[in-house]
Amino acid sequence: MSNDPLLQPFQLKHLTLRNRIIVTSHEPAYPEDGMPKDRYRAYTVERAKGGVALTMTAGSAAVSKDSPPVFNNLLAYKDEIVPWIRQMTDAVHEEGAAIMIQLTHLGRRTRWDKGDWLPVVAPSHHREAAHRAFPKKLEDWDIERIIKDFADAAERMKAGGMDGVELEAYGHLIDQFTSPLTNELDGPYGGSLDNRLRFCFDAFRAMRERVGNDFILGVRYTADECLPGGTGKAEGLEISRRLKESGLIDYLNVIRGHIDTDPGLTDVIPIQGMASAPHLDFAGDVRAATKFPTFHAAKIQDVATARHAIAAGKVDMIGMTRAHMTDPHIVRKIMEKREDDIRPCVGANYCLDRIYQGGMAFCIHNAATGREETMPHRIPKAAVRKKVVIVGAGPAGLEAARVSAERGHEVVVLEAANNPGGQIRLTAQSERRREMIGIIDWRMSQCEKLGVTFRFNTWAEAETVLTEKPDVVIIATGGLPHTEVLSKGNELVVSSWDIISGDVKPGTNVLIFDDAGDHAGLQAAEFLAKAGAKVEIMTPDRSFAPEVMAMNLVPYMRSLQKLDVTFTVTYRLESVEKSGNQIIAHVGSDYGGVAKQQAFDQIVVNHGTIPLDDLYFELKPGSRNLGEVSYDELIAGTPQYVERNPEGAYQLFRIGDAVAARNTHAAIYDALRLAKDI
Repeated sequence: MSNDPLLQPFQLKHLTLRNRIIVTSHEPAYPEDGMPKDRYRAYTVERAKGGVALTMTAGSAAVSKDSPPVFNNLLAYKDEIVPWIRQMTDAVHEEGAAIMIQLTHLGRRTRWDKGDWLPVVAPSHHREAAHRAFPKKLEDWDIERIIKDFADAAERMKAGGMDGVELEAYGHLIDQFTSPLTNELDGPYGGSLDNRLRFCFDAFRAMRERVGNDFILGVRYTADECLPGGTGKAEGLEISRRLKESGLIDYLNVIRGHIDTDPGLTDVIPIQGMASAPHLDFAGDVRAATKFPTFHAAKIQDVATARHAIAAGKVDMIGMTRAHMTDPHIVRKIMEKREDDIRPCVGANYCLDRIYQGGMAFCIHNAATGREETMPHRIPKAAVRKKVVIVGAGPAGLEAARVSAERGHEVVVLEAANNPGGQIRLTAQSERRREMIGIIDWRMSQCEKLGVTFRFNTWAEAETVLTEKPDVVIIATGGLPHTEVLSKGNELVVSSWDIISGDVKPGTNVLIFDDAGDHAGLQAAEFLAKAGAKVEIMTPDRSFAPEVMAMNLVPYMRSLQKLDVTFTVTYRLESVEKSGNQIIAHVGSDYGGVAKQQAFDQIVVNHGTIPLDDLYFELKPGSRNLGEVSYDELIAGTPQYVERNPEGAYQLFRIGDAVAARNTHAAIYDALRLAKDI
């Protein structure tokens, strides 16, 4: 047996967990009709195949009809969920892992105009900032009904083969009872700590009566809200002791912080540029105070940190949840002594930010996650070896190279720059987004192991490519900043890339016109403001930086507000002209009726990219497919058989921003789903 602390089994009551790594409860937003159907099951089972000890599903499954999902959660209040749960639990158990589910009532953390349009309920009328619904203050019959709903849902989960149930008690209804900030009830459920905890214990007592003692019950709860007037550390430790002493539960899953605002949520679940494992020591304090099985997860993105958490006795089980979205086979690679092959979580938080905007959770640089039915995590070998020439070593080109090499092909990558990375390398110029370079470093490491040939400082002409005698050519040349967006004066503006790269010296009074709404605009603003410039960000949209999304916006705002950056929405930069040493901005509005002028000494335009596609069009006439992609074959996951020019010498494709301006995930997905079938 290995002496690695992470690979030691752990006995949780009657349940033997095969190692110390878990995937904590999270909602990938894959349910269909509130049920964990094929997509959800395939995603969950993949992590069991990868060796994790325990995977927890749902973040969280709703127990009541007046807890309508706000990001496509599972509906644990429906009897029809049981057979779907059974299919998933059987499949996970076959892979040797345990499986649990998280149940909740959202309380005020939802909206009344979702689901069946029932009133939102909470122990006070205080609105949660994140979801904005003013709740009805709970009545006695509401409390009785919801406690029964918890018990009914737990019984369904046991019938479905789950090893246990975890209650979500931070930010949701149980926590709204516990926190003095959100509980204004009188009588048995409000006032003293005993009364504020009563709802939690009543729910656990009702569940335990239904499921018996041979079923794991746990709680994920905040032991310190980090809010004035809220549950503090001292009271949180007392709550922890009382949870243990109740005899109703089998483990504690510790959270520190609050999730009622975007900044609060981001501190609980830190993203790139923020400290790793910021709450691990706090979880260790809870374990030391209670001497009770303790779980924890919060930016434990690498094996070394996870190993320290267990070896130092901070916790009994460590959660690597987003890390497993990036690489579901972490444990298998640890066991095979292949930790260097683990695809790193770079903390981009594309996964969570997508669900908070109503999308499915996808990893920024593992396009197979959430697509397990159609996209492989392990690339199969091709029947026939081919020569694949790829132009461009950005994220799309490197993914195409990695996957093609995994297929067994001879791969040559031509890159004009002296190092790989493309736009990722530019992005990583920002200290906060430095972790993004892991997307490139991992692929370079994998490509080198697979024997990919790289030719840097090589400007690829058609002749350069044809000299290689390729069977397949993939153009991954990306794009260039698109600043030709004004009716007049385009030659007077610079791009966000110019600022981030340092190619253009910062001005002192700068307008950033940002209608792309992505990271580049905010990164440029931060570079400029830190250089001492007065900065205004203007957008014609009704909100700024929509592509950055909620949790990623938090650290930008913390920085930019301190630097006194101005944000102006619903105005459009129409034209600019020179006036002495100033640039006059002519500003209008899509809403009409506005025409004003402002003076700056520098104007930056952030309008995405236009494809760098000259080489593609040069090579197109000599290709067999004339560049055509069969979307039917691409979507079906079968090889490309288009042949429009029988005399052609090679297949030709382009991917990523060489097609159109999109994002890193789209570029990598382009590459994976094309190259996996070459």
